[in-house]
Amino acid sequence: MDTSILIVDDDDAIRNTAEEFLEYSGYSTVSTSSAEDALAILKVFQPDIVLTDISMQGMNGLELTRLIKDRYPVEVIVMTGYIAEHSYEEAVNAGASDFIFKPFRFEELHLRIKRVIKEMNLKRRNAEMIKKLEELAVTDGLTGLYNQRHFYDQLNTEIERHMRYHAPLSLMLFDIDCFKQFNDTYGHIEGDKVIVSLAKVTKSCMRSLDTAYRYGGEEFTVILPETDLRQAAIVGERLRATFEQERFHPAQTLHAQIPASGLPANMHNKSKINSESEELLNNATNVNENAEKTSQNDHAKITVSSTISIGVTQFTKSDTITTFIKRADMAMYKSKDRGRNRLTTLPALPQE
Repeated sequence: MDTSILIVDDDDAIRNTAEEFLEYSGYSTVSTSSAEDALAILKVFQPDIVLTDISMQGMNGLELTRLIKDRYPVEVIVMTGYIAEHSYEEAVNAGASDFIFKPFRFEELHLRIKRVIKEMNLKRRNAEMIKKLEELAVTDGLTGLYNQRHFYDQLNTEIERHMRYHAPLSLMLFDIDCFKQFNDTYGHIEGDKVIVSLAKVTKSCMRSLDTAYRYGGEEFTVILPETDLRQAAIVGERLRATFEQERFHPAQTLHAQIPASGLPANMHNKSKINSESEELLNNATNVNENAEKTSQNDHAKITVSSTISIGVTQFTKSDTITTFIKRADMAMYKSKDRGRNRLTTLPALPQE
């Protein structure tokens, strides 16, 4: 993309000549004769660099530089013909990236612009890298959701907002039912696919103001600002019902499903192996599956589904962050105790 430069100088000859040279050198240029006009232009067009004279009628170039650096992510090069009146230090303190004295050779101006562009690109890359590192620090690597560390920070922020504005605040905590059995049966790689799928479903069921987090392992949480218990339960039920419809097709190796002590006597009797393996698979607790035998080696194609248990609660003025999370956790385990694959709401007790 071409570098764009805004030239600000009330000397028509210098402004026009500089614009002609910079256009010839491959830059995209806009020019004006006053700092006031330059500020008006910057409201609708942001160049990469502003090249401004210092001594102009009305606002001078140093004042313009300070305003630009306060308002816009734009680099500024200052130029002046009054060597005795202005210094490099003065320009830099105003926020300028470089300073050049008139009269100057255009080749020198070109070199200074290229140096500023190089520094500008380096700063942008560094800013992008810092942003990515900050995102990584608060993001779960597997699911792309926020992590537990960011959950506590954000929940504290939302509690403070609730205390200030008195808008309702709810919390949803949920995990995958019988996930250990799933991992034991199909392996951790297949288990990770279920976790990733739940993260995607969670994102699809959230509203714009909600934020989702991987709390740890197979456990997730959603913060629901400006949401009472009834509204949060509606969001949670939509999530539960949607995830229940997901289907998974884990790679299933039958040898891995037969314990060493239970190997059939006739190792070459594949029908017996398939039979015993199917029996083991059918005993996996709460994992719905439909096994289809294949003719290739000793693999079976499996279709399975999974479910989640959800707990939902609403923050009260007597709550702390600890009691709030603990009550959501209690609600989730009530869902487990009641048979899993369900949502339980748990309001605060009156004494809380």
